[in-house]
Amino acid sequence: MNIKLHTPSSLKAGSGMSSMKQFLLSLLATTVSIALTFGTAAIIDYKKKQSEKREIVMMVMYDMSNSLECVENGDYMILNAMNLQRQLANDTTKFKDIWVEIAVSIPSAYFTETTERIFSSSIETINTVGNVLFTENVADFYHIRHNYKTLVCDSISKDLVQKMSFDNARGILNFDYFSFAMMSGAFLLDMRQLFDQCKQMMDVSEEDLDAYRKEREKIDQGSPDERGQKESKMKKLKQLHDDIEKAKEKLNLK
Repeated sequence: MNIKLHTPSSLKAGSGMSSMKQFLLSLLATTVSIALTFGTAAIIDYKKKQSEKREIVMMVMYDMSNSLECVENGDYMILNAMNLQRQLANDTTKFKDIWVEIAVSIPSAYFTETTERIFSSSIETINTVGNVLFTENVADFYHIRHNYKTLVCDSISKDLVQKMSFDNARGILNFDYFSFAMMSGAFLLDMRQLFDQCKQMMDVSEEDLDAYRKEREKIDQGSPDERGQKESKMKKLKQLHDDIEKAKEKLNLK
């Protein structure tokens, strides 16, 4: 009896190697596909986080820059008040003119605290920035800003009113602007140092700040239609005011 043994095609010479090769190629293709999918997602996620980080940093730096400008202006007003004191000391007959100038030389601190609240109250925001030293510097900056408002601006206004320093030349001359000038200068110096450190560590240039400022101003000013509505309203208010003043003149109420 002749029995013929049939070798399965999968076991023929070379066929096993071919199947293994196909399997490995398929596995490699799958692995590459998975790697590309997750790799692309990781890259997108990284870029998104970097963009969010930059936006937060620029928002904070913009707020710090505006705050510095406000403090610099307040510091200048204190120095101006001291110059007026000197003029009055040299000629007390100028009291009536000088007291008005000193009254408008009271420094004010109108800070927008929205950015501070967003940055300080959200741990997610702080984690997105991912720089502990930057976070500490910003916190110190806002703390000093608060002290400037309380210990300099509010105190000058309060002391001038309580001591009624505008009543006579002696009151103005005896007002201690020097102490407030020293405090203001110290606060301003510390705030500048913190601001410059933050710019350096987060790689923010003046050009970056200028570009961001222009974009923010466009948003804050609103659309052309909104600006037109505001201007139209102001014109109507001005016209109404002028009409009232003219009517008062006729009634001899001035």
